[in-house]
Amino acid sequence: MSYQGSICGVTTERFTCKIPVSVGCPYNKCTFCVFYKHLEYRELPLEDVEAELVRISEAGGKPDRIMLGDGNPLWMPFDRLKQIIEMIEHYLPSCKNIASDATIQAIERKTDAELAWLADHGLRMLYIGIESGLDDVLEFIHKDHDNTQAREQIARLHKAGIDFSAHIMTGVAGAGRGIENARATAALINELRPVHICNFSIYVGPITELGLEEEDGLFEQATPLENLLEMRELVSLLDVPETELFFEGYFTTYLPKPEGKGAGVRAKVLVNEAGEFVCKSRIARGDLRVKRDRILSDLDEHIASTMRYVEGCRLSAERSAARENALVGTLKA
Repeated sequence: MSYQGSICGVTTERFTCKIPVSVGCPYNKCTFCVFYKHLEYRELPLEDVEAELVRISEAGGKPDRIMLGDGNPLWMPFDRLKQIIEMIEHYLPSCKNIASDATIQAIERKTDAELAWLADHGLRMLYIGIESGLDDVLEFIHKDHDNTQAREQIARLHKAGIDFSAHIMTGVAGAGRGIENARATAALINELRPVHICNFSIYVGPITELGLEEEDGLFEQATPLENLLEMRELVSLLDVPETELFFEGYFTTYLPKPEGKGAGVRAKVLVNEAGEFVCKSRIARGDLRVKRDRILSDLDEHIASTMRYVEGCRLSAERSAARENALVGTLKA
């Protein structure tokens, strides 16, 4: 089957067998999202889904885990989702675990009995966009829920025996509010008790509604340094229970260019008063029960390096301004 949607996955599912069952996102109103704006939501014909399962089976595939695609398969009516899971059980009996992206509203559409059936038939993990612990931020980005709804629906998931991953976003509250957002989000996460956290530093695309709001002065992006400080605060405040809590956080950092070495094929060397730096994307990840201190230590190193870069930029700007002022003074003389 040709995949027509946009895969927005986490590294923990990178080797999971993916079965498309829908295209796009049925909500598709979040102002920051760039994944599904070009797609009209539709559910794929059941015969197409069945044909893909037959193809995998006849090819000798025996996946023990399947990820349903695209943006929000849990949104589908229960009877349709039930048919798909029953087909998976028939054609791929090796599959014991099913994962899916979901939203709080999609959980609301399912009864307790329906959630219990899904759990009994292998639905083990839902990836849910929690985004922020601040309700005014959720309203600003046009999220489909507030945090009262999140608490209510996640409690229903726990009751049904379905785990979830909380997708959150560093920088989503904008410049100057990172620490506030980290503290509110950590408090919410500690209450919701996910088994996995995926934290992205928000990217404000120029074609998104949030990008247009930035152009109009209604939103100011946090800097990479602010995002790093916010992520560190978040990780330090997460109240890790005895059960697993795997964290993966994506961020941008500025690193000193190794002396005498290149900076990579596409990396641009940035030079200021602090030396030569390269801008890199990095991931901090691990089970927080055993790796929290290591993650915090790594973030501290990136914060220190990025601070040196930022300070170098400030000094370079001051020297440039001083030279310009001197030149202006000379011309006036």
